[in-house]
Amino acid sequence: MRAFTNRTARKFALLGATATAGLLLSACGTDDPMSGMDHGGTSASATATATASASASASGTAQAGAPGAFNDADVMFAQMMIPHHEQALEMAELADGRAEDPEVKRLVAAVKGAQDPEIAKMRAWLKGWGKPESAGHGSGSGSGSGHGMSGMMSEQDMKGLAAVKGKAFDRKFAELMIAHHEGAVAMAEEERKDGGNTAAKALADDVVRTQSEEIAALRKILDRL
Repeated sequence: MRAFTNRTARKFALLGATATAGLLLSACGTDDPMSGMDHGGTSASATATATASASASASGTAQAGAPGAFNDADVMFAQMMIPHHEQALEMAELADGRAEDPEVKRLVAAVKGAQDPEIAKMRAWLKGWGKPESAGHGSGSGSGSGHGMSGMMSEQDMKGLAAVKGKAFDRKFAELMIAHHEGAVAMAEEERKDGGNTAAKALADDVVRTQSEEIAALRKILDRL
């Protein structure tokens, strides 16, 4: 009986030692403070990097609408294109109650829809650049084509357009707007070549593309009138 008791005691002692060793090994395997710190550090670093990237992206987006770097060609382009667009809008306004051809009316609406917002955009650029809206070359229907403002109508041209209606207006409007658009395209081509501001050059691209398309449409109108 004593022998059995001794063997039993030794057995439980061995089991207890084994369990203790297992607990110690388990603790050593999981209690790695440096590992936990490294993992946490990596997560924090990734979060900080993502936040910085998002901030930089937001900053870049905010600055995208700013005037940005520019040169004299950009300033001249805006200063000249504003009155040029203004006269195109004057011509378009004359179409109300005078134009007859549906395609002429469609082009009139296109001119109004595109050029009014572009005027506002260029005025904002000049203000941001600290430059005056006018370079002293005149504007409006009485300005003629002075100082390289190709395609500008004279006061006589505008009075002649206002004096006709129906097909006569459609024909005269098409003739004058072709010349006016050709002038705008020439000015935009100069900006594409000499300009430095990204937004101004992008607008010049739009002017060349859209007004060249309108010139082609106006020529087709003339061919059938």
